[in-house]
Amino acid sequence: METFSFLLIQTLNALSQASLLFFLGSGLALIFGIMRVVNFSHGALYMLGAYIGYTTAKLSGSVWLAMFIAPLAVGVLGLFFEIGFLRKLYKRDESAFLLVTFGLTLVVAEVTRLTWGAPPLQVPLPSGLSGVLFILDEPMPTYRLFLIAAGALASVIIWGFLERTRLGLLIRATSQNSQMVHALGTDINLVRSGVFALGCGLAALGGVLAAPSITASPGMSSAVIDAFVIVIIGGMGSFLGAILGSLIVAAVQTFGNYFFPDFAMAILYLLMLGVLIIRPGGLLGKEA
Repeated sequence: METFSFLLIQTLNALSQASLLFFLGSGLALIFGIMRVVNFSHGALYMLGAYIGYTTAKLSGSVWLAMFIAPLAVGVLGLFFEIGFLRKLYKRDESAFLLVTFGLTLVVAEVTRLTWGAPPLQVPLPSGLSGVLFILDEPMPTYRLFLIAAGALASVIIWGFLERTRLGLLIRATSQNSQMVHALGTDINLVRSGVFALGCGLAALGGVLAAPSITASPGMSSAVIDAFVIVIIGGMGSFLGAILGSLIVAAVQTFGNYFFPDFAMAILYLLMLGVLIIRPGGLLGKEA
C-alpha cells in the first residue's frame, strides 16, 4: 500500500507538471502548425505572464483576476508583434523568424528586468486553494490538483474548438493549404494573427499558473527548452502531440528527478533523440 500511495502521489505530481507544460507546449505547437514559425520567444512570454500576474494579483488582491489579465495582455502583445514584424517575413527564409523572435526574447527579458528587477517575486496561491488534501494518508497540495483539472479542461476546450467549430476548421485548413484558403476569400493574415495571439496567451497562462509554485523569476524564460522538447517528441504542429509530449516530459522529469536525479535531464534528451531517429516528425506529427 505504501508503494501504491507513493506512485499515486508522484503520478499526480507528474500530471500537475504536465498541465503547466501543456500550456507552454500547445501554444508553440499551434503557432508552428498554422504559421510555420518557430517562436523562440515563447519562454520569455511564459515568464512575462508570471510577472504580469504578480502585478495584477498585488494591485487587485485576486490571483483569479491575474489568470485572466496576464494571458489577455500577453496575447495582445503577441498580436501587435505579429502584425508589426512577423507579417513582413512570411515570404522570406524561415531563419528570419528565429532571429526576430529571439530579438523579442531579449527585449522582453530586459524590459522585465528593468520593470520588476532581478530577485524572484512570490505570487500568492488563489483563495481556497492553499490547503492540502490527504490521499491514502499522503499529503497532496490542493493547488496541484487544481492544475490537473485546469490543464484537462483547457485541453478539452481547445481540442473542441479546433475540431468542432467552423473557426477551428478554418484554422486547420490554413495549416494544411493556406493558399487555397486565401483563394476562397479568407484573409489568412487574420487567421495567423489570431493563432499567434492565442499561442502567446496560452504561454502566459502557463506562466501565471506556475508562478505560485515556483515564483516569478527571470529564469522562467528557460522553459522554452521544455517547450521545444515537448513539440519535438509529440510532433511539431500537432495539438494532440503537444498533450502527449507534455505528459511524457512531465513523467520523465518527476520520476527521473526522484529515482535518478543526476541523470533525469540526460534521460529526457536521450528520449528526444530517440524519437528524432525513429520518427523525425514526432510521435503524432506528420513525416516530412
